[in-house]
This record gives sequence, C-alpha cells and structure tokens, in this order.
Amino acid sequence: MKRSILLSLALFLYTSGIKGQDVAYMDKVDSIDNLIETLYGVISGEKNEARDWELFRFLFTPEAKLIPSVKNKEGVYEVRYMTPENYSEAAGKWLMENGFYEKEIFRKTETFGNITHIFSTYESYKSKLDTAPFMRGINSIQLLDDGERWWIVNIYWTQETENNPIPKSYLPQ
Repeated sequence: MKRSILLSLALFLYTSGIKGQDVAYMDKVDSIDNLIETLYGVISGEKNEARDWELFRFLFTPEAKLIPSVKNKEGVYEVRYMTPENYSEAAGKWLMENGFYEKEIFRKTETFGNITHIFSTYESYKSKLDTAPFMRGINSIQLLDDGERWWIVNIYWTQETENNPIPKSYLPQ
C-alpha cells in the first residue's frame, strides 16, 4: 500500500513538472503566513551568510516584479522594476557584505477571491543582534492563490523618511 502511494505521488510529480526542490518548498507557500515569513527570512542573514536565491525565486510568479520607490537627485519619487533574478543579482552582494535582517512588525491584509493585498510594515537591521533598526518602511505585496499555493505577484515598497513617517495605522499598537 505504501509503495503504491509513493509511486502515485512520484508519477504525479513527474507528469506535473514539479521538481524535487519545488516539493521541498511547498510548505513555504501553502499559506499567506508561511509565504510572508519565508519572504522576510530568505533575504535575511548575517555578514557572509549565503541566501537561498532558488527559494527566493520560487516565491514569485514568472512575471513578478519587485518595485522600490525612491527619490531621485531632484527629490522626485521614481520606481525601478526588477525581476526576482534582477533583485538577487543587484542586492545579493550588498546583503552578504553588510548583513541584513528584515522583519515584519505589522500587517494589514485584504482579500477578495483568489487575490490578496498586504501592507507589511518592516524594520531592517544589519544583524539580528542589533537593537535598533537602521531603516523602516512598508511593502505593498500582491499575492495570488492559484488553488495549489500562494504566489507573490509584485512587491512595491518605500522607506520611511523624516518627511514621510509610517502612519500609526500601520504600526503595532
């Protein structure tokens, strides 16, 4: 009986195109909480600690974008569009050289059908031993539930500044 179940599972995985690594990651995307925890966890680490960029890419739809909103030299907000691969290439070296921990401190979630929008307030640290963040901001995260798992469609974010503080409604009470 066990052998029959294992063979059936192996056949399903083979015919559905799911790779072995993907199966190992499915518990990371089976709920919104697991997906968001994995998102923050996979980019976080001490100096010289490798990040799991394969797992990072697994969280996103094929056409997903990461979209930072920053001020240019003239003080005007602009956006930059990156794929998960672009992000890992652009940020990977800096994360390794500097250490970086990002943690969610507040979340507001809105869901309609298979789509979910999250405003996720974060704090960033250079080490998990740090007591004060060097940066805070809000991630606007769009998710898709395809019936099998959760996917990140986009992450659009901006950092808190003196002139743009995080509203109290997006901070822990």
